[in-house]
Amino acid sequence: MKRLQPDDIAAARHLFFTGKGGVGKTSTACAAAVNLAEKGKKVLIVSTDPASNLQDVFGMELPNEPTPVEHIPNLYAANLDPEEAAREYREQMVEPYRGLLPESAIASMEEQLSGACTVEIAAFDEFSTLLADRETTDQFDHIIFDTAPTGHTLRLLQLPTAWSDFLEGNENGASCLGPLAGLEKKKDLYAKTVEALSNGDETVLVLVARPDDSSLSEAARAGRELSEIGIKNQNLIINGLFERHSNDETALQLEEKQRAALAALPEEIKQTPTFYLPLVPFNLTGLDALRNFFKEEVIYDTELPAEQASLELSSVKAVVDDLSPKNHGVFMTMGKGGVGKTTMAAAVAVGLAERGHQVHLTTTDPAAHLTHVLNEESFSGTLNISKIDPKTEVENYKQNVLGSLSSELSEEEYAYIKEDLESPCTEEIAVFQAFAEVVDKAQDGFVVIDTAPTGHTLLLLDAAESYHREVERTAGKASEAVKKLLPRLRDPEQTFVSLVTLPEATPVFEAGRLQEDLRRAGIEPAWWIINQSFQASQTTDPILKGRAYAEQEWIEKVKKVLAPRTVIVPWQADKVIGLEKLKTMMS
Repeated sequence: MKRLQPDDIAAARHLFFTGKGGVGKTSTACAAAVNLAEKGKKVLIVSTDPASNLQDVFGMELPNEPTPVEHIPNLYAANLDPEEAAREYREQMVEPYRGLLPESAIASMEEQLSGACTVEIAAFDEFSTLLADRETTDQFDHIIFDTAPTGHTLRLLQLPTAWSDFLEGNENGASCLGPLAGLEKKKDLYAKTVEALSNGDETVLVLVARPDDSSLSEAARAGRELSEIGIKNQNLIINGLFERHSNDETALQLEEKQRAALAALPEEIKQTPTFYLPLVPFNLTGLDALRNFFKEEVIYDTELPAEQASLELSSVKAVVDDLSPKNHGVFMTMGKGGVGKTTMAAAVAVGLAERGHQVHLTTTDPAAHLTHVLNEESFSGTLNISKIDPKTEVENYKQNVLGSLSSELSEEEYAYIKEDLESPCTEEIAVFQAFAEVVDKAQDGFVVIDTAPTGHTLLLLDAAESYHREVERTAGKASEAVKKLLPRLRDPEQTFVSLVTLPEATPVFEAGRLQEDLRRAGIEPAWWIINQSFQASQTTDPILKGRAYAEQEWIEKVKKVLAPRTVIVPWQADKVIGLEKLKTMMS
């Protein structure tokens, strides 16, 4: 596997970077842009990510039109705001109905248009418009996009029914896209954009992943989905490959963990041209850091400040100390994939059960490793564990929705609804309804839920019910258990939400957005958990000490700006921790 240099991926004019949040899409894209510009290429880098930190990376404010990057001749940047575009689109769609429909119906329409998919379509609209502006784009040798559209969004936009009036009257399923009729005039523009994406001579899709199982699986899924619709010119970048420089225990464990993940590389991306970038011991913000990204030897800071941010924070035991006197309630972990929600939920469940509380832990871990470990070991206290299989729940939900459709629907209309059910909101609602059934049965003690619903999902379910009561439509029927659970989740005396993040830029930004999402739904998070901190591990490896130094900024931001209360967990190698190690987290 070759270490990446920008020339390796620069044969095409358009470079689209995609991958899970926190894998390094923005930093890799920015570093490639700087490198190519300094070689004399005229480059435009564009972000369409609502959680983008493009402005932080370059250290300057960026509008939504190409703007020269200071101190880098030939480099221009634009920070498109898909959330603002989504707000404008939402208002355009809802305004004609104000004063004609009940307020609850308006609220339902607005929430239908507030999901991640709507924002992604707005992002697609933004960069499609930019690509169509030949007067602007023809002056650049390369246009680099930070964040590519998902296969689901592109498939949806290719369906004829997505552009028909049928959508205005359809309220089936858990759509978070809402009607697309307001974009009818853009149909040809989108078709040309998808065609440009599919042109292997013009476009390269860059899949970015970390050397861990969940990130590589997500890259494989994204690559497969996009390949199915003709975007086959793909490269894979393994970002953050650790090069050990000591026999420090943390360093040895990290090296072994990454080796195991790469050995189990998903089959569908084994044939993809693959490059790697090392784990760098510094934050990738500022031009000097971007220039250093592709260098072999770099001088960096490893001396942590005397007042390390991590030393002032408690362990997860503080969460259990807070919950235990209450004797009952719902504790939920929430965060983006790969931040350790399942482990944190299990740790809190074990801590509460250790103190004699009745605890029911529900997890969506498909492998159910935690369930297996906790069931096999003896335990002083009462801990019941159940597993919700997201695939099963989603399939059942889809079948229920599709089975309730009118037989008069055309083949195109049926195809649209079927694709709409591939929305991320579908899984969240299906799993949430299964959670609601568990909570409804558990009246005493604590219910600990791994992976809570977003505020958008809660509002979508709530608005749908309000809408259904006032106008006779089938706006996604919630079960009785869901109806009873929604008010309970909004009660701070009964429900305690913990946001889980990593001490890095993107996970912190994303957790902040999730917090705002919950607040829209009337839920105030009780805790933030900063997981997998190298600073808290007290590592002595020089590269990892550099990472620990870089964490200081993000730990400070969480505890001083974002979180009501914060705890921290040291970096640990174990993917699934097991009962005895979960207990040690309470120390």
